[in-house]
Amino acid sequence: MEAIRHPKLRRLYEYWDGKRGDRPMPSRADLDPVDLRFAIGDIILVDVLEETPPRFRIRLHGTNLAERTNFDLTGKMLDEMPAPEFRELATRSFRKVVRTREPLHALADRLLDGRMQRYEAILLPLSSDGERIDRLMVGMVYEPRRR
Repeated sequence: MEAIRHPKLRRLYEYWDGKRGDRPMPSRADLDPVDLRFAIGDIILVDVLEETPPRFRIRLHGTNLAERTNFDLTGKMLDEMPAPEFRELATRSFRKVVRTREPLHALADRLLDGRMQRYEAILLPLSSDGERIDRLMVGMVYEPRRR
């Protein structure tokens, strides 16, 4: 993923890539939270529910992201996200990663606090059995707020 701009997201991708080795993707058990301290506040861990189409439960919504968006989705369904446009975009993006079994990179803008905010994100698939994607790890970083 050459296009990743933010150093923290590049490091997160490289960590994920190193943990998968020769496999298409690592499992959640391969990841050590201590190794992820550099990005933990900017990570979302997502359970992929076995439904058609898949639905998503947010296992962890990083503190930096929760503070930036003024809501914490930890323990909630993605359907409960209060921003409808972003909820739909996240749902489409999560489903794409599940379908393609490939990481996804995004650089985009979203409306927060009445202003457009630029963010960069990477969506990384995880699989307990090496086949079915049962978790996603999302790294997301917003550009600093302009004054």
